[in-house]
Amino acid sequence: MTSTVSANGLLAGDLPVLTRKDFVSDQEVRWCPGCGDYSILAQMQKMLPELHVAKENIVFISGIGCSSRFPYYVETYGFHSIHGRALTIASGLKTARPELKVFVVTGDGDGLSIGGNHLLHAMRRNIDLTVVLFNNRIYGLTKGQFSPTSEFGKVTKSSPYGTTEQPLNPIRIALAAGATFVARSVDRDTKHLEETLFKAAQHKGISFVEVYQNCNIFNDGAYAAFAEKDVRQERMLFLEDGKPMRFGNNREHGIRLNGFTPEVVHDAESDDGLIVHDATMANPLLANILVGMDYPNYPVPIGVFRSVEAPTYDELVQKQVDAAKAKEKPDFDALLRSGETWEVS
Repeated sequence: MTSTVSANGLLAGDLPVLTRKDFVSDQEVRWCPGCGDYSILAQMQKMLPELHVAKENIVFISGIGCSSRFPYYVETYGFHSIHGRALTIASGLKTARPELKVFVVTGDGDGLSIGGNHLLHAMRRNIDLTVVLFNNRIYGLTKGQFSPTSEFGKVTKSSPYGTTEQPLNPIRIALAAGATFVARSVDRDTKHLEETLFKAAQHKGISFVEVYQNCNIFNDGAYAAFAEKDVRQERMLFLEDGKPMRFGNNREHGIRLNGFTPEVVHDAESDDGLIVHDATMANPLLANILVGMDYPNYPVPIGVFRSVEAPTYDELVQKQVDAAKAKEKPDFDALLRSGETWEVS
């Protein structure tokens, strides 16, 4: 059967059904055994067929780092670009070819250090990109230096006496920059990760997903205290739109607000007073309150913090291009042949 592709890249007509195998490339996956990147790759490959987008209309763009080998391993078009510049290349591609589905894969070093400025501007412009940031709180490819998200006091090869700087919070940065879709997941929870990636990919506008990813060589167990399967329900808060914020093995605990300060309610017998999650609020106040909930004082929120609609940069640029094309074109040939001088008014 032959494929028909519409202007927005969606498959149409009598088409073969794509599966995960269709998005697995013939390249050898070269990450360390046990790396959390394998989980993210697998969930991405499982999710992509659900988008019903032709493979030739999907592009993965990365910078430099362990995560940035991603384009080699997905059977789509892709760019393995330069350090911190994945967002610039992705922005140009999406603006020039708005029908493409463009993913950006980056890490906490690549995306938040040298690439931090580009990430901010892509978010404020609301370019229709899906950005997946692997956060292992370490520089893995260059063998274990501290990164922008490493915790204060972290002892590494580049900070033998412990870091002396406060870590960046990727979700807080995304919200401050005005990203229209902001979410967090974890490599160990594959079902949640696949669902989160799917929601992000469906969003029209900039979507930003932070994935807590374990580097078992240089920062093993960075999230084990709350992300391991046996403690996850007690120490993570799964955000569900329209539902009260509850956690625990039996969802017996809840979160309420005391002014603007979240409080844990142990053994909450009813939902009265508990915060009902609403990711669609235009004002990101609730999302900003949630992002300040740090373990061990609170359960770690994962899921969609914010999801709102807004005009996208690439659409607005295309409208300007279309408007310019629609105007009456000047006769430059007649102008050039009209004499040795001419006046432009």
